[in-house]
Amino acid sequence: QVQLVESGGGLVQAGGSLRLSCAVSGSIVSINTMGWYRQAPGKQRELVARITSGGLTNYADSVKGRFTISRDNAKNTVYLQMISLKPEDTAVYYCLIATMDDSYWGQGTQVTVSS
Repeated sequence: QVQLVESGGGLVQAGGSLRLSCAVSGSIVSINTMGWYRQAPGKQRELVARITSGGLTNYADSVKGRFTISRDNAKNTVYLQMISLKPEDTAVYYCLIATMDDSYWGQGTQVTVSS
């Protein structure tokens, strides 16, 4: 059974920073892509950033230059460093991992940015 445990969300003022973590545990051989998505109230879930097993990254235009995704393969953990946060970044953030055979979602962590 594969589990994803997210942490690091919270309430922060505009301009502040947060670092999200997503630790993967369970019966998993290798992870290909790891990513972060977010869903704001009344909106569809959208890609924030993702990183391949080789370290290639891509970002949503709205977060480029402010968010950085990274991964620690030894710990099966993916991170999202967020700086210069804006109220429009307020959402539930989910991590997603993809293996050769399947994909798995985390339970989500709330990020709230006050103006």
